[in-house]
Amino acid sequence: MAIPFPFSAIVGQDEMKLAIQIVAIDPKVGGILALGDRGTGKSTAVRALADLLPPLQVVMGCRYGCDPASSAANCTDCASLKFAGKRPKSETRPVPVVDLPLGASEDRVVGALDLEKALSQGVKAFSPGLLAQANRGFLYIDEVNLLEDHLVDLLIDVAASGENVVEREGLSVRHPARFVLVGSGNPEEGELRPQLLDRFGLSVEVRTPQDINQRIAVIKRRDAFERDPQGFRDEWATQNDGLREHILKARKLLDKVKVGDDLLRLCAHLCQALGTDGLRAELTLMRACRSLAAMQGHKAATPAHLRTVAPMALRHRLRRNPLDDTGSGTRVDRALAEVLGT
Repeated sequence: MAIPFPFSAIVGQDEMKLAIQIVAIDPKVGGILALGDRGTGKSTAVRALADLLPPLQVVMGCRYGCDPASSAANCTDCASLKFAGKRPKSETRPVPVVDLPLGASEDRVVGALDLEKALSQGVKAFSPGLLAQANRGFLYIDEVNLLEDHLVDLLIDVAASGENVVEREGLSVRHPARFVLVGSGNPEEGELRPQLLDRFGLSVEVRTPQDINQRIAVIKRRDAFERDPQGFRDEWATQNDGLREHILKARKLLDKVKVGDDLLRLCAHLCQALGTDGLRAELTLMRACRSLAAMQGHKAATPAHLRTVAPMALRHRLRRNPLDDTGSGTRVDRALAEVLGT
């Protein structure tokens, strides 16, 4: 298994790192879409996400990583245990961060008949796919704007329902598939469909750093990592552990953070001014503000938190205006100035 670059060693790209931490504190904020120049650390940052996440308690032996504390029968394996009156044993696993390759087949993504068991034992058994592996974790798609349409449709359905349904080759299987969608790509190579865009909670723009000292720091750290991956991770272990503890502390504070009606009114005014469709934008703003407030140790979300998260939560939700050729980020900043004042 490849050793990931430590998250705390990533140089610059502050907006992307902030978005990742916000979602690590509260996955309900939604997925993250990182768009920008090639070679700017998008994939590195996403794959380093595992550094920030404490391990999960799962039902021992469960192929889908079901939560042993859940009262619901999350999958057929766990349901059979509960119907038999057995208390499931638990084990600890790392939070899954699963890569979905662009060339993956539909069977590889959703799961299919286990051919080995079918041929050797004559048994129809289900072989889980990537969606099962990503349950209660993160599903990462690099070059997400190049993903084939039929896989986009599939992901939209599963992301909305939190359940994967497979009915083929005589199989009829339902299993939980609740994951946070994370995508990266270069917008010059193609655009995402609006339906998929809407499934990402936050969107960040990643640009090539222009500061010479920052560029040198990136080169030196990457070179040191490639020469001795484990030694480099050990060198940054203290910073990574501190960041993980900070995330855990923020998670515990999250439910205590208040989001007042005045702030919700500002969220609604902002979304109305920008003409966003539906109410998902307001929900994302509220959750992101609360997560950021928890990360900073505050007991209430404020307009300052809203000002920070609004560009990430809204820039990918704006309709194109043929009479206004300014960028989406500029339009969000303009609306923020009108709603919140300078």
